[in-house]
Amino acid sequence: MSLIVAENISIEFDGKPVLHDVSLKIKAGEIVTVVGPNGAGKSSLVKLLVGAIKANSGSVKSAENLRIGYVPQKLHVDTYMPLTVERFLKMQRVFAKGDRVTSIEQTQISKLLKKPIAHLSGGELKRVLLAYALSAAPQLLILDEPTAGLDQPAIIAFYALVEKLRIELGIAVLLVSHDLNVVMRASDRVICLNTHICCQGTPSDVSTSPEFLAMFGRGDAPVALYTHKHQHSHDDALCLHEDH
Repeated sequence: MSLIVAENISIEFDGKPVLHDVSLKIKAGEIVTVVGPNGAGKSSLVKLLVGAIKANSGSVKSAENLRIGYVPQKLHVDTYMPLTVERFLKMQRVFAKGDRVTSIEQTQISKLLKKPIAHLSGGELKRVLLAYALSAAPQLLILDEPTAGLDQPAIIAFYALVEKLRIELGIAVLLVSHDLNVVMRASDRVICLNTHICCQGTPSDVSTSPEFLAMFGRGDAPVALYTHKHQHSHDDALCLHEDH
């Protein structure tokens, strides 16, 4: 079953083409990774799929009542705002308290609840954002460069957590990433984007395609740093505003 189907999407900003004739599907339970150079339109594609922007042409269709959890590239936090992790999570009002409690357990952030958001490390913040996304009980989890700014151990730990959650919850994952050596072989499908889809397919097919090699070079063959166990069946940011 397809959760989202985008057909012939084109987007322009100030007359400049950002995406051109992009079509893709995301199926239930699969991991799809989008790779591409800076300026390829990856974040614009994510914004389109979560409904933050509209296409100039083309269409996006989603499954009825589709629930999407979204982890953005960045979180803009006023360092003077006394917002704790617990209070931040309560800003997710889509679902009941039980979903929030479950997401806290799933991401193992219970020790961070009383800590100010502004005082979190990079890895801690990513886990909190993931918990926020999971508290909506999503069928599709969209992660836009979720490990930007993290060191290698934190990157590996974050992706391992995502894989564990995907297996346990059976959710689909759309991942935008530059961490090729970590995620390529852990994906069901890889989409290579550079304003248009240059190539797509299984990781092994994409990593040897001329379009991919022209974009990223040969280098070392991508190696997964965690085991994929799935059985087949402009700048992005989140700004905080509190309601009192």
